[in-house]
Amino acid sequence: MHRRTLLLAAAALPFAALPGFAAEAETTIRIMKSPTCGCCTAWADRLAAAGFTTEVRNVGDEELWAMKERLGVGGDLASCHTAMAGSYVIEGHVPAADIQRLLAEQPAALGLTVPGMPVGSPGMEMGDEREAFDTLLVLADGTTEVFASHS
Repeated sequence: MHRRTLLLAAAALPFAALPGFAAEAETTIRIMKSPTCGCCTAWADRLAAAGFTTEVRNVGDEELWAMKERLGVGGDLASCHTAMAGSYVIEGHVPAADIQRLLAEQPAALGLTVPGMPVGSPGMEMGDEREAFDTLLVLADGTTEVFASHS
């Protein structure tokens, strides 16, 4: 077993208690967030509107940051919530279309991240205000490359 596979399996254990974990791994997004974070809830709503099943788990900040660390999401890649889509980590306000593309293409990677909380990203809408942002593909060695650009 590769180290990455073992680490992802161990990190996903908190999600295993959620109903249907294995049955819908390709279309269910399992989200860990702070119970008071409204933008995380808004992001989950955007994913549901795009056809994903979402399962939201409210956790304390300490548990959330420990999960990010176990999954290989360093501070410079972090945002306010962490999710799993199949075996991929989804960090922050990643657009649904990017997740769909990731699942279709199945690259050898840890997952996707939209670091920070860019205004206008899914769940961070503020009227007509929008910041350009990139969705980054996080590779197994922790390096990143631009997966998609959004203006």
